[in-house]
Amino acid sequence: MTEKRPLVRIFKSPVGLAASAALGVALAVGGAVGGIHLASSPSTSTASVTTDVVPSLSPSGLPSTSPTAAAPVKPSPSATSASPAAARTTERASRGKTRAATPKPSTTKKPKPAATPVVGSGTCGASFYDQGQMTANGENFDPSSLTAAHLTLAFNTRVRVINPDNGKSVVVRINDRGPYVDGRCLDLSRAAFEAIASTDLGAITVRYEILG
Repeated sequence: MTEKRPLVRIFKSPVGLAASAALGVALAVGGAVGGIHLASSPSTSTASVTTDVVPSLSPSGLPSTSPTAAAPVKPSPSATSASPAAARTTERASRGKTRAATPKPSTTKKPKPAATPVVGSGTCGASFYDQGQMTANGENFDPSSLTAAHLTLAFNTRVRVINPDNGKSVVVRINDRGPYVDGRCLDLSRAAFEAIASTDLGAITVRYEILG
């Protein structure tokens, strides 16, 4: 008599092991026919848990089941720290401001001396002399000084003498008496006469102004 052996399929994969366990249970409950039917059912073999794996090409061109790891993103240096160029730019801007010009010291203008008032004027003849002598006010006569002799004006009176022919003028100081010639009122030193005319003329008609 032939011994009956139960028909059992051996599965090496996890899905096959699960099917084998289910087959053992089926044999115990429903017999050998039900176990074979359960083991050969296509729905049992496809009842495995599916996992979505995105294949990636390996360097050899074959699909690979390991997912490609994304490269870590490094934080931007501009986002984590302030740019040093910004601080330098601010410093340059502060140095680039328009600076006010240095004010120049104001120059104080000297006031013009007030014009000496004229207290008298006239026209007369004027001559010159150059002999060394003592003047009427006690000074030694100096022909190179701007002095003059007058009959009545007080000593040290200043008189402006003008030659109307050429417009030249000279200011003299009265320190002597004279001249004693009709028609003349001033006897100038040689230097004073040369300032307004040539000594070759000897005498000229002048206009005079007595300065106060």
